Amino acid sequence: MKIFLHNCFSDIVSIDNLLEAWKEFEKGKKKKPDVQEFSLKLMDNILSLHRDLSQGSYRHGGYKSFIIHDPKQRQIHKACVRDRLLHHAVYRKLYPFFNRTFTSDSFSSRKGKGAHRAIVQCRRFASKVSENNMKTCWVLQCDIRKFFASIDHEVLLSILGAYIKDEQTMVLLEKIIRSHSSATSGIGLPLGNLTSQLFVNVYLNELDQFVKHRLKAKYYIRYADDFLILSQDKEWLESTCVEIGSFLGEKLKLELNLGKTSIKTLASGIDFLGYVIFPHHIVLRTKTKRRMMAKVSENNLSSYLGILGHCNGYGLEIRIKNLIES
Repeated sequence: MKIFLHNCFSDIVSIDNLLEAWKEFEKGKKKKPDVQEFSLKLMDNILSLHRDLSQGSYRHGGYKSFIIHDPKQRQIHKACVRDRLLHHAVYRKLYPFFNRTFTSDSFSSRKGKGAHRAIVQCRRFASKVSENNMKTCWVLQCDIRKFFASIDHEVLLSILGAYIKDEQTMVLLEKIIRSHSSATSGIGLPLGNLTSQLFVNVYLNELDQFVKHRLKAKYYIRYADDFLILSQDKEWLESTCVEIGSFLGEKLKLELNLGKTSIKTLASGIDFLGYVIFPHHIVLRTKTKRRMMAKVSENNLSSYLGILGHCNGYGLEIRIKNLIES
């Protein structure tokens, strides 16, 4: 049964929620100049934001953009502290509701999920589909072309409006969604917004529901815009891929990235979330290994060892430790 969210605006813009959102927002950022400046007159700034939101006079500001490599080059758009505080306030109230609507098969930007749990689930599914490696397991792997830059504002607002029965909240969400500099085109979300993490899951929950309930795909995993379906039936996966492509285009105005869409056997290795999964073991992707060897230091050693703890990486672990000690 579908659930709805009513009368949530007052909860989002309340002073208590803004204060709690500030506590979450400032973690790890207290030394940032813009955060320090905002905190000097914290209550004045929060009361001002509360007043603007309550009176309907709030306007989202612009963004500063910069490039990161993770390892793919990405353009990040960073809003001002005031707007980012609002994003946290919105997220605090909307995430618990929407998380209840999501399937168990999506793993990105969700509490208790994450990339490593997606890998564990993939290996568990592979064992089931292959009947403990007695049958051939085929894997359909898909990626969405320019996902963040292609999200349609009208489609997103329509999806949100199907759940949120509160006009003031919808007006506020529209201001956030259309705040990006590319908003004149009506498409795209900024990578730097916390709210964007929620919005993309709401957007692709439509795909999750379609794959699970219309296509009846039992062994499906999605992390952001990268998703897998496992089956013994290669022809069924081929037809499923066509149906997914049609659904994305017709309902969500998205396209599959055909260069990154494939159907392979598990035995050939499935490159997923930085790892390559085989029937009996899992290893780091070659590019990930190279990047790790190039960037490892005493400061990040523990985090890299944590990554290796999720795969068969003992040999690489020894090489990294020797590199640090040399």
